Amino acid sequence: MASPPHVRELTVDDLTDAWHLGRRAFGSDPQPAPHATVAVPGLIRYGAFDDTGRLLGKAVDLHHEQWWSGRAVPAADVAGVAVAPEARGRGVARALLTGLLRGAHDRGAAVSALFPTVTAPYRACGWDVAGVMRTVDVPTVALPRHRPAPHLSVRAGGPADMPAVVALYERLARDRRGMLTRRGDLFDPHTTADTLPFDGLTLVEDDGHLVGYASWDRGRGYRDDAVLTVHDVLATTADAARELVGVLASWHSVTPTLRLRLLGGDAVGAHLPLEAVREHKQEPWMHRPVDVTRAVAARGWPTHTRGTVEFTLTDELAEWNTGTWRLTVADGAAQLTRVTADVDLHLSVRGFALLYSGASTAASVADAGLLHATGTDPRALDLLAAGGAAHLLDYF
Repeated sequence: MASPPHVRELTVDDLTDAWHLGRRAFGSDPQPAPHATVAVPGLIRYGAFDDTGRLLGKAVDLHHEQWWSGRAVPAADVAGVAVAPEARGRGVARALLTGLLRGAHDRGAAVSALFPTVTAPYRACGWDVAGVMRTVDVPTVALPRHRPAPHLSVRAGGPADMPAVVALYERLARDRRGMLTRRGDLFDPHTTADTLPFDGLTLVEDDGHLVGYASWDRGRGYRDDAVLTVHDVLATTADAARELVGVLASWHSVTPTLRLRLLGGDAVGAHLPLEAVREHKQEPWMHRPVDVTRAVAARGWPTHTRGTVEFTLTDELAEWNTGTWRLTVADGAAQLTRVTADVDLHLSVRGFALLYSGASTAASVADAGLLHATGTDPRALDLLAAGGAAHLLDYF
């Protein structure tokens, strides 16, 4: 029987082999991108090796933060997981993710998200589907046009405007759950570069203050197959949202299709003709705790929510999460403390992920076999789900 793979951080000398492994797994370009074989601040690459030192698999821990109801929660978001074809089905991915979680725990991360190519291996390791990032196509001609608001000005933005753009994004993202802060080593270069990271930036201002923006790539052509791809279209007022939708509508003669990611319940979505939307892509994303005590303490909670519930938690990959816990929520904050009492609610780490992210209810988690209640109403654990559903707008 082969010995378990050895997992460690990759060195610069390992990165060419890691890139080749990823290229075979994901079918990427035959030449590496400039960042692929050099050290990159803001992430840690892990590799799994056999006894001879051959690389069997790799994974990346991205040092993100996620907004959770007004608080930035340190995250270990996972990307680039790949296993050599001849090593698949032999526990390599599980060993990689166990090592990544341990390293993330040691550096202070609280939660983790990822976009899976397939969900089953990640569910086996404690992640579960928390939401779907929807990219849709809208006929540009269907966008409504409004009379311009006289108190607003619309202009093209440039690199110097990026700090204000990021600040507006954070103004909108911070009160939601799950969205990245777009701060730190992986994002800062975009705010200090001499060129924009996309083709165009449209700004809406009110007395010199940014109240909305759209970032976009023009694409190629001007006939029936032309597409204007919008990365962000965000506004803090209804008037700003109408201005942005009107600017996007002005592309109808050369780009018949507008492609964008929807953010449910926002100001711009209230002015889009959702009946004309066609699905372009749906990308499920998954969530799990790295450290349950940090995950609960670091996030914001609804100020009107109060309560206490006790439960046991089982986490095979992150044993520091396993145990019996008391969750106490009050005054916009919460904490988990270990207890020794016998309890009637028994929660898996996948169930924790579904509740924490607002993706499900306790009753539904129980129906799925991820929460077992002995003589107790499982809905007591809806306390963990307080705050609503989580969202992501960034693919990684």
